[in-house]
Amino acid sequence: MNNEDYITMQCDCEVIHAEVVDAVRGMMPPGDDFFKLAGLYKMFSDPTRVKILWALHCRRMCVCDLAVLLGMTKSAISHQLKSLRLTNLVKYEKQGKVVYYSLADEHVEDIFEKGFAHIHE
Repeated sequence: MNNEDYITMQCDCEVIHAEVVDAVRGMMPPGDDFFKLAGLYKMFSDPTRVKILWALHCRRMCVCDLAVLLGMTKSAISHQLKSLRLTNLVKYEKQGKVVYYSLADEHVEDIFEKGFAHIHE
């Protein structure tokens, strides 16, 4: 973007549209919600975590399977899964000695699918 484009994108008036500002202010969630949402989206900022989410979107998997799929160590995968678990993006189920991970719920699937739809527009 050159300077000329930037200048044309700026609002060149001094009018405050109070009714718009007040309406939006009335709809704003509490400030803490914005920190939580930013933390959620932060989980999608790492390609490794996104690959893990994609794999779990396809099927539930254990750490060993994810490590082989992504060419990483089990320790590295476990570290990423912990972050994803703490933000409620994935859940786990233990069957004997094997722990299977999957997406936490349909909201995570929706976020994931809409993200991919958006980048392919």
